[in-house]
Amino acid sequence: MHKSRAVLVVFFMFFMAFSFMSCGKEREARIKIGINAPITGDIPKVGEGTKYAAQMWLEEIEKAGGLQVGDKKYKVELVIEDNESKAESAVKANTKMISEDGVLIIIGPQSSKQAIAAGGVANDYKTPMISPWSTNPDTTRNRPFVFRGCFLDPFQGPVVANFVKEELGFKKAAVLYDVASDYPKCLAEYFKKAWEGINGPGSVVAYESFTTKDADFSSQLTKIKGSGAEFLFTPQYYNEVALIVKQARELGFTAPILGSDSWGSAETVKLCGPACSGLYFSTHYAAAGAKGQTKEFIDSYKQKYGYVPDDVGALTWDALRLAQKAIQNAGSLTGDIAKDRQAVRDQLAKTKDFEGITGKMSFTEEGDPIKCAVIVRISDKGEFEFYKQVCP
Repeated sequence: MHKSRAVLVVFFMFFMAFSFMSCGKEREARIKIGINAPITGDIPKVGEGTKYAAQMWLEEIEKAGGLQVGDKKYKVELVIEDNESKAESAVKANTKMISEDGVLIIIGPQSSKQAIAAGGVANDYKTPMISPWSTNPDTTRNRPFVFRGCFLDPFQGPVVANFVKEELGFKKAAVLYDVASDYPKCLAEYFKKAWEGINGPGSVVAYESFTTKDADFSSQLTKIKGSGAEFLFTPQYYNEVALIVKQARELGFTAPILGSDSWGSAETVKLCGPACSGLYFSTHYAAAGAKGQTKEFIDSYKQKYGYVPDDVGALTWDALRLAQKAIQNAGSLTGDIAKDRQAVRDQLAKTKDFEGITGKMSFTEEGDPIKCAVIVRISDKGEFEFYKQVCP
């Protein structure tokens, strides 16, 4: 009886020792990458595109047997946190992933409202973060550990203003935006400044605002209709675009309505329908007619998930490939998370002429990419057709 118990004890000790050795080895050879995304909340389609692109990227890494860094190959784990489309939740997500999960780098948040808040946490903890989609300058300003994969609003605002002036020849503009959200508020201001710089003070004849979750825009749109505006610029998310466009048409506002990169979701057309046909918006890439590696990404995504990826998905793919390149260029990982985070951050800062599916990019000292914007037209089939490219 004692002998059998002794055998069991020895076996148990051997099993535990082997388990600890295995776990230790697994931890040593694993890279964790954080994904901070709005899986729920006001813009869940943005979170879906983020998650899907990230999972596609991970599958590519797994097919290769892991991520090669120097002479060692690492398993990669995605730590996906839902920021619920809220700034405070984005902060909590970053804090958890950095302090508890030990991620090497964070991708996201996407929208500026969450990215600005979460970026402060990443920078304080000296953890590299790439926001694929946040165009507000404050996301990266004075934050050496925070980068982005998209152009900025100070660039996008004038792009739209110049496009309208050059292509449509209008002189009187109207703007409708969410005053409580960082992205549309900032972009509306940059557009207004650029438009009045071209056409003179007072050429924005209506500058109307609302608050997040508002669904009735009849009061603002009535003022816009009576202002003499020749077009409306509304830099809102897909869930609001459909409401604004449909209500504007119901009130008899027949002039063109233009948007920004926040229109780039497939949900925009799904919710808006024919009312959005023929409208233009500025964005990061055009899916219709794409070629090369961009088309390969679109085809793979569509085959896997059943619809054409929006700019969020494409930018997330680019952000993860930027992270991958920076990790590999670090040469090796020491196992000291603080040192490894610093090494990855330093490699990101050195990025030059990176060929992404949303265009070529090189980072400025602020962590912002120098890259082109695209003007897209929504076709009668609901496709985002390339119209023209505008570069810095």
